[in-house]
Amino acid sequence: MSFQQIIPVLPSSDLARDVAWYKDKTGFEPVFADTMYAVLHRDGQSIHLQWHADTEDDPLLGGSVIRISVNDVKIVFDEFVERGTVSAGKLIPRTAWYTSEFGFYDLNNNAIFIMQDLV
Repeated sequence: MSFQQIIPVLPSSDLARDVAWYKDKTGFEPVFADTMYAVLHRDGQSIHLQWHADTEDDPLLGGSVIRISVNDVKIVFDEFVERGTVSAGKLIPRTAWYTSEFGFYDLNNNAIFIMQDLV
């Protein structure tokens, strides 16, 4: 037995809006979406979105963080600058933990980091 994949499920307050945002700003394509749940894919990776009412009984829980590892962060960074997802100065070429990375927030304050291991 081995782990095959980790799939983040991020909270959403508006699935239609957020599916469109992810498609436009990150290139993740919807493969399923209804009023409560959505599945998006890109390059063999998945992000799932789940609707929450943002009430005390069903909190939105903003502040989730995901890290997506890629082979060449500069190529993805340049694409996301062109899409208007991030500004040109946001790429960190070398962190103290030996990655090159950039990050941004989706419309629900979920932090998304795209990173490349440098070791």
